[in-house]
Amino acid sequence: MTAGLRQAGAEEFVLGFLDAGGGVDLAAVERVVGALDGCPWTFHRAIDRAADRDALRKQLDGMPGLDTYLTAGSADGVDDGLPVLLAEAGLAGEPGYEQRLLVGGGLRLDHVPMLLKAGVDGFHIGGAARPGGWDSPVSVKAVAEWRAAVDAS
Repeated sequence: MTAGLRQAGAEEFVLGFLDAGGGVDLAAVERVVGALDGCPWTFHRAIDRAADRDALRKQLDGMPGLDTYLTAGSADGVDDGLPVLLAEAGLAGEPGYEQRLLVGGGLRLDHVPMLLKAGVDGFHIGGAARPGGWDSPVSVKAVAEWRAAVDAS
C-alpha cells in the first residue's frame, strides 16, 4: 500500500500503533516505516492513549524519518493535556524529545499564545476550520483568524 502511495507522490505519512497494553506496537511501526523508503512521518494521537508517553517516545527515539508527534497531551483533548504539552515542550532536544510537537485535538485559539511561548509552533486544526460542521466547507475567515493568532504571538 505505501508503495502505491509513494508512486502517487506521497512524501510524508502519519501513523501510530499501540498494543493491547497501551505500549507502542514496535513491530507494526517498524513494518510500516520500513516501507516508507525514508520519508518523514508523524506519530499520531495514539500517543495520547499510551500507557506511558515517555517510554513510547524513548522506544521510538532514532526511528528513521520520525520528525513529529501529533498530540493533544491527553486522550480527552488539549484542555486536559495542556500541562503535558508544556512539559514535553520543555524537554525539546532531549533523547526521545527531538521531534516537533504538532498540537491538535480540541485545540482552541486561546491555547495558542501559551503554546507558542513554550516553544510549540505546530498546530493542527480540523473542526476549528469548519465552524459549520464537518460537512461544510473550510471557512476562509476561521483560517485567517488562526493564522493571525499564530502570527501575533
